[in-house]
Amino acid sequence: MDADDLSRAFAALADPTRRDLVSRLTLGDATVGELAAPYDMSLQAVSKHLTVLESAGLVTRRRDAQRRPVHLKAEVLGELTDWIDRHRTAAEARCSRLDDVLQQLEDPAPSRAPRSTYFPEGTP
Repeated sequence: MDADDLSRAFAALADPTRRDLVSRLTLGDATVGELAAPYDMSLQAVSKHLTVLESAGLVTRRRDAQRRPVHLKAEVLGELTDWIDRHRTAAEARCSRLDDVLQQLEDPAPSRAPRSTYFPEGTP
């Protein structure tokens, strides 16, 4: 997934209605009418949301006799998750290193054994 695809996918998911549509599609394919049922918006408005998701590569529509079910492309969600996980892992490693540095600053250095005041013969 290149940077443009990634940007389109995240932009599509920025809208709460589209995120909800994606969540509902995780349960299985559905028609525009089935997806529109719980919303107080027209079929055309829901269809526009689906067009954005389709342009981002998150869903596909196919013809199945009289139905045109919308299908979630789970592999694309996996690619988004992989991208997020890579950056989360890097951020966690950076925070862990910072925690280590802060811990070293808070903990006093281990005390060394006191120096002996004994000098062998011939040394001042």
